[in-house]
Amino acid sequence: MRLTKIPHGRLPQILSRFSEGLEGNETAASAFASIAETAERIDAPADTLEHRSAAVGLAKELGMNTIDEAPQQAFSWNGCAVRTRSEASVLIHEVAHWLIVPPERRGLLDFGLGAGPETGRIQEADAARCVDDATKEWEELLASLLGILLEAKLCQAAIHAFIEQNWLEGWERPAAAEQFASTIKELRARRLISEIGVPILP
Repeated sequence: MRLTKIPHGRLPQILSRFSEGLEGNETAASAFASIAETAERIDAPADTLEHRSAAVGLAKELGMNTIDEAPQQAFSWNGCAVRTRSEASVLIHEVAHWLIVPPERRGLLDFGLGAGPETGRIQEADAARCVDDATKEWEELLASLLGILLEAKLCQAAIHAFIEQNWLEGWERPAAAEQFASTIKELRARRLISEIGVPILP
């Protein structure tokens, strides 16, 4: 859910201000630039059949099994396959979770995080949860940003997800850029992105 309304007319100014908060941090600044560049396509459709096809292709390229069903029919990730009838950005977010999660949790419903917003069988997914709130919140943050960077890598309008997932919340304060930079630092430490902020696919 978007917390802050971002007028399209002010977006260039907002992105410029956010970028200033990343000066001196080359990896974060480069990663942000790849997202900000997609603002040129903010008025273009954000979820086309081409986008969804690319998202499914990415999942398959990484070795994820896929099910041509909506997550609401059961689970987004059932422990061995991802359901693909969702928005491209939602599917890419699940791919990001798969990349982030420890291997021992890949066999759990919804990665052991509890039911996601798309999951239909909520009680079962919540029963499989095995992480505390802090771990869940941190992994969601990592998956959010990694997914957005994957969208940019696929030449999709990543700016939509960047706004929708509240990365510009409080954009006028240093804390917004600081959170972005700290998340980038962790993704880099996990070798999930390169030194210029581009996702590294295994």
